[in-house]
Amino acid sequence: MNKNTRVIVQGITGREGSFHTQQMLKYGTKIVAGVTPGKGGTQVNSVPVYDTVKDAMKEHEADASIIFVPARYAVDAIYEAVDAGIKLIVTITEHIPVLDMARAIKYARARGARIIGPNCPGIIAPEESLVGILPARAFKKGKIGIVSRSGTLTYEVSELLKNSGMGQSTVIGIGGDPIIGTSTLEVAKMFDQDPETEKIVVIGEIGGTMEERLAEAYKRGEIKKPIIAYIAGMTAPREKRMGHAGAVVYMGMGTFESKIRAFKEAGIPIANTPYDIPKLLLS
Repeated sequence: MNKNTRVIVQGITGREGSFHTQQMLKYGTKIVAGVTPGKGGTQVNSVPVYDTVKDAMKEHEADASIIFVPARYAVDAIYEAVDAGIKLIVTITEHIPVLDMARAIKYARARGARIIGPNCPGIIAPEESLVGILPARAFKKGKIGIVSRSGTLTYEVSELLKNSGMGQSTVIGIGGDPIIGTSTLEVAKMFDQDPETEKIVVIGEIGGTMEERLAEAYKRGEIKKPIIAYIAGMTAPREKRMGHAGAVVYMGMGTFESKIRAFKEAGIPIANTPYDIPKLLLS
């Protein structure tokens, strides 16, 4: 994603869609159209609105879509974007049923489209383009790639880096649901191939095995660039959901300890708190 990425906003006429469209435009994002069924022919923040993504694509070229559609309709919005040929779909909506999301991700992947999220804060290429709900003040252009399961920590860590004199190449909040479109490992591998990224920060949390799989890949030499990791949830009780739908430890899988052990065995430095991340990057 860069300053030339053309974006469609699905759900642009709703409160969230309208507000964040304004913020993204202010940041410089090239938003070419919005979509809300029944609102075609209107405008939001001077952006033309269409009834369907297909209608919008007849008039505009678009590379990405961001979805603010309510949960009960959000999966249909994803299918609509995929069928219209959009290759990057950032899904901000939360509370999408897990099975519906699993089917939508499989459908998108089979057609060469990538989903970020759901229940995510989006993507930012600092000083170029924002496709999400991240606060612009926390970012500046630089060489650190950040991938995070936590929305809040995504921008809190970015701001810590900024205050320490370090900017970011791209920052991606992948979402904290049990089923998401793009994993930590996939993003880390993309950063590894990205000439604009020198080091990678991975912000994980309890639940699932994404962090362990990334550590194994790093151990096998599949990722060459330096990684710094932080895992949230050290004191979270077991068998109890903590914040994110995916942040649950069942039957000992995806524990804080197993993730820390995996990173240590892979030789990846681990931050005890978010405040340690800038120090580890500079050391």
